[in-house]
Amino acid sequence: MTINAKQISVRRSDIQHIDDDECRRFQSSVELIGKRWSSGILMAVARGATRFSDIIAAVPGLSDRLLSQRAKELELQGLLERQVIASTPVQVRYQLTSRGLDLMKSLQPLVAYGQRWDEES
Repeated sequence: MTINAKQISVRRSDIQHIDDDECRRFQSSVELIGKRWSSGILMAVARGATRFSDIIAAVPGLSDRLLSQRAKELELQGLLERQVIASTPVQVRYQLTSRGLDLMKSLQPLVAYGQRWDEES
């Protein structure tokens, strides 16, 4: 894939029109999803992992302690919902909220970007 100077110029002019408030919102979003393990957890849940052990199995290198910590953070941000099922033993299920699902859909162009540029490497 070749990108010409005109395409880059148009893209640079689009970026220059981002105001300070939009920039802060963008930075906040990028830092949230870029925090270690957060995107892997969200991706695992988006792909169908609902139980703690399912998420641990789906995200290589993720420890129980870190999953617990990140899940709480993602829940506080309104991206992940935790449901406790009263049974013996107690069951805990996770699912994306509508906000979390919207975030995962919003990241699809970034996934495409990674695929596009990784293929050229």
